[in-house]
Amino acid sequence: MTRTDIVFDSAGVSCSGWHFPGDGDRVERRPVVVMGHGFGGTKDSGLEPFAQRLSQAGLDVLAFDYRGFGASEGLPRQTVSVVDQIGDFESAIAAAKRLPGVDPSRIVLWGSSMSGGHVLRVAAGRDDIAAVIAMTPLTSGAAVSRAAVAHRDLGSALKWTAVGLKSRVDVARGRRPTMMPLVAHPGEPGGLTLDGAYESYTALAGPTWRNEVDSAVGLQIASIRTATAARQLRCPALFQIADFDRYVPADSVARTAGLARAVVHHYPCDHFDVWPGHDWFDKAAADQVAFLGRVLSISSSPDPRKSPRR
Repeated sequence: MTRTDIVFDSAGVSCSGWHFPGDGDRVERRPVVVMGHGFGGTKDSGLEPFAQRLSQAGLDVLAFDYRGFGASEGLPRQTVSVVDQIGDFESAIAAAKRLPGVDPSRIVLWGSSMSGGHVLRVAAGRDDIAAVIAMTPLTSGAAVSRAAVAHRDLGSALKWTAVGLKSRVDVARGRRPTMMPLVAHPGEPGGLTLDGAYESYTALAGPTWRNEVDSAVGLQIASIRTATAARQLRCPALFQIADFDRYVPADSVARTAGLARAVVHHYPCDHFDVWPGHDWFDKAAADQVAFLGRVLSISSSPDPRKSPRR
């Protein structure tokens, strides 16, 4: 299987993507999965093994970098904007529909962690999305913020909140953001600093990934709300919950899954353990393939998720 580099426009910015064509000799047009990374991630940092599993199952995959990250253009660099990233997902969907051999009526959205929340908001209310996969998704910024504060001292949390507020003002005025490490060892400044976070994330990191992020990212995370979007989904959804997730509380994810009437798979592990190189990757990837094989092959049967809400 070979992948092809593509470029697509998102609000006037060139975004970089990888197209993985689906395997096999299928005559009909193929479904296509649009795949974006989570918190500060790039497409060369752990997405390819998931894309390969899906491609081997006969689905096309478009994995992409958000503006300002990885191989995509855009300034400022390494600044997370939830609104912009959702816009990049929407632009990637448009690009995916133009890929050769794909079925534009069978678009799948794939997200993990922060992007697991993005895909819910992008898919909400749309009739052109065939399925959603949300792996260990960040569905509640409030729940994640409470968990983060519980794992660090209050003084440090307040300090980085103040730094983030200043950085946001600086960026709005055209100045450079104040950066901090995306991942760091416990006790060091950084976005993710729990024991094992540095080792898990850097093990996935590809050549375009940078261990820095605008310190205002915490304000972006705190603003995330997905309950309304979950209620508005019109397609089948798979939620993959890590039961011992220290970053994205499993109970908050489960509540959102209930609102989405999603298929739910639980894994007795932490947040990063469903990624390549960890014990639960094979199971998580196999569950994604099985879910899509099931929901995308029932085209002749009415989907109860498509019925109007009362």
